[in-house]
This record gives sequence, C-alpha cells and structure tokens, in this order.
Amino acid sequence: MSVRPWRDIERRKCRQIMVGNVPVGGDAPIAVQSMTNTLTSDAQATIRQVNEIAEAGADIVRVSCPDVDSTKALKEICKNVAVPIVADIHFHYKRGIEAAEAGAACLRINPGNIGSEDRVREVIKAAKDHGCSMRIGVNGGSLEKDLLEKYGEPCPEAMVESALD
Repeated sequence: MSVRPWRDIERRKCRQIMVGNVPVGGDAPIAVQSMTNTLTSDAQATIRQVNEIAEAGADIVRVSCPDVDSTKALKEICKNVAVPIVADIHFHYKRGIEAAEAGAACLRINPGNIGSEDRVREVIKAAKDHGCSMRIGVNGGSLEKDLLEKYGEPCPEAMVESALD
C-alpha cells in the first residue's frame, strides 16, 4: 500500500496483444487511446487530427468507418500517421473487411450489429489475413432484437449474453 492508495491499481491478468506497434494488456503499460471527430472520408482533416491527438500523447487513435468513403480514405490515413489506427466498424461487415485491407491496426466491432455468424467470421478472417487485432464489444444500443424482447430493455445480463453469443 502506498501513500496514495487510489494509485494502487490491481490489474486483471490478461493476454498481451499488439495494436500495430503498441502492446496492450498483459504487463504492458496502459495505452492511451482517443478518437477523431472528423469525417473519416475527409482524409486530410482526419490525418491532421490523428497527428494532433498523437502529439497530445495518445498511443492509439480510433476513427469511425460507417461507409465506403471512410474505408477508402483509411488507406491514405494509415500511411500518413505515426500511431496505430483502430477502425470503428458500424453495422456492415464489409466495412470491417475493407478497413483490414486498408491497413487498420485494429478493428472494433460489435457482433450484434455486424450480422450473421458467417459475416462475423469473414471479418475475423480479414483481420487475421491482414495482421489486425480486434476489439469485440457490445453496448445497449446494438443488442439483438431477440435479447431486447427477452430482457425488455438493455441491461448487463443482455449485454453479457450478446457477447457470449
């Protein structure tokens, strides 16, 4: 115990992965991640903002990839920044495949809004083929309809069941 007990963080043991050249998890130092608020399809504005975020101290930067124009711009973005890029994939599995092909270091997906199990497998294959790590998550806004019907509303139990599915 130190003089400042709130600083005594006991980290859960987990496997270390790489997001580009940044180790995450395991015994790696905690990595700082932020997200752009530019339209990713505007490659120059997004590159500027990623570089500003990196200069401010972020190790990893996430960009939104909701459409084809965004994933097309991603190739140029990834080539012109010094930090790994996480592609935040919205609703369409093909955006995940395109982002992996464009050079994203990591894909952030929510299987509940990507589609069928086969589509999720296609995104996983693209990530493996292109050396991307993946962050898989769930949130209340993207729960499957059957889970919303079962639980009546977004709740922790529904999110856990969605993640396990």
